[in-house]
Amino acid sequence: MTLNHYLVLSGLLFIIGAVGVVIRRNALIIFMSIELMLNSVNLLFVAFSKYLNNLSGQVFVFFVMTVAAAEVVVGLAIIVLIFRNKSTVNVDEINLMKW
Repeated sequence: MTLNHYLVLSGLLFIIGAVGVVIRRNALIIFMSIELMLNSVNLLFVAFSKYLNNLSGQVFVFFVMTVAAAEVVVGLAIIVLIFRNKSTVNVDEINLMKW
C-alpha cells in the first residue's frame, strides 16, 4: 500500500467519525465516533512515520492512545452516571448543565 491509500483511508475514517458526532444523538455512538476520529489520526501518524522513516510519529501515537484510554475511562463513567440519573443517553434529553 502506498501513502495515498493510507491518506484516503484515514480521511474516510475521520469523515465517518465526524458525521457520527454531528448526526447521532446517542452519547455512546458519539463517543465511539470520537474514538474513530482519533484512530484515523493515529493511522495517519503511523503512515507518515513509515513514509518518512522517522519513528517520532509512532511514538506520538502511543501518547495519543494513552490519552484516548484515559478519555474512555472518564467518558464511560460519566455516561454511566448520566444513564443512572436520567435513564437515557440521548444528548438532546440531557440538560444537566442548563439553567
